[in-house]
Amino acid sequence: MICLFPTLFVAACTPCKSLTVAATAALLEDVAKSTYRQSDLKMVREGMPAYLMLMEGMVEALPANEQLLINTARAYSSFASVFVEEKDPEHAALLYSKARMYSIKALRTRGLPDPLNTRVDTLREDLARLGKKDVPYLFWAAASWGNWIRLNLNSMEALAELPKVELMMKRALELDEGFYYGGPHLFMGIRLASRSALAGGNLAKAQQHFLRALELGQGKFLMAYVYYANYYARQAQDKELFISILQTVLNTPADISSDLTLLNTVAREKAKDLLDRQEEYFD
Repeated sequence: MICLFPTLFVAACTPCKSLTVAATAALLEDVAKSTYRQSDLKMVREGMPAYLMLMEGMVEALPANEQLLINTARAYSSFASVFVEEKDPEHAALLYSKARMYSIKALRTRGLPDPLNTRVDTLREDLARLGKKDVPYLFWAAASWGNWIRLNLNSMEALAELPKVELMMKRALELDEGFYYGGPHLFMGIRLASRSALAGGNLAKAQQHFLRALELGQGKFLMAYVYYANYYARQAQDKELFISILQTVLNTPADISSDLTLLNTVAREKAKDLLDRQEEYFD
């Protein structure tokens, strides 16, 4: 009987622990929303590693919580994209790999078998069963996975996974083209503008995707303009358009949407840098 009490105590506390972790995870969502409203990039950059470690600890405690998994994936992907990739691509690849892992785990909780080990034809059938509520999981999985591949172009194994990523994002586009300020359109625009015609690129279609994303974002998501200038205008060698797009970014307040202040602040910095280097990009 004496040995039974510790067992009962642990069993009784396990639900309490899960409830505490779940409540904390919900609180962290509010922290994330607050972070996106910040304009102090240095403060956010220095604080994000601790936040990411805390998120990982939450996942350890609640490994099947789909919302926690996808929020962790988004946090890793966003941190890599905004603060790490430009200065340390190797570290960014590691962060994107973690984002990919967590987002794929989240997709499994939504009923999608592991896309890493699924044939392309089977994955297409599996994706057809997903609905609009699954779009956040599809989008962040495809975005982080695609970024990881982009930083591992010397790996044939990584490149072989690209068709799966494209299938996932195309399905997200079909289900909700306006998700994350037209994010699926931005992904497709970047993909089509980054490739040669022989490799499946198409500048005309890329521009259509970029313009649709700008329309869906209502001019509030300034990173969309930066992508349009950096991927389309540069590839099209349209210097006038390049300058015009980036001037639009600089003429738009970062806090035009409070929830986008952080990303828009980053967009304005990137726009300045691109304009300063314009002579490198055009003949």
